[in-house]
Amino acid sequence: MIDQKAAQSLENLERALKRLEEALREPESNSLVIDGTIQRFEFVIELYWKTFKRLLAIEGLEANTPREALQKAYAAHWIDDEAGWLQMLRDRNETSHIYDEAAARRIYAHIQQNFPVLKKTFLFLKKRFIN
Repeated sequence: MIDQKAAQSLENLERALKRLEEALREPESNSLVIDGTIQRFEFVIELYWKTFKRLLAIEGLEANTPREALQKAYAAHWIDDEAGWLQMLRDRNETSHIYDEAAARRIYAHIQQNFPVLKKTFLFLKKRFIN
């Protein structure tokens, strides 16, 4: 059984993923859609690493950084593609520190490609820790 904070983390992550999915359904011709989608992606990645951290703690493992949380989630077989997740983390870090139209469009394309992985991982965690 998981504690209240971990359950809340999963609920927050689920809401953030739904918001990201909504953004991805909007036409990308508007630069505000791309900016908003990237912002929602940043929230999702932030929530993911913090959720991993809480769930790893339940398993007796400590993770103090986003990178460490992803690496330990991979070692625990919660995620399949460590390199892909680390790229998502790099994308999140890049968008948080600089803004460049070409980079934004590239990262937006990555978000579109990676959304199924984000959703699949959430469903796995929910099944493992809630159901």
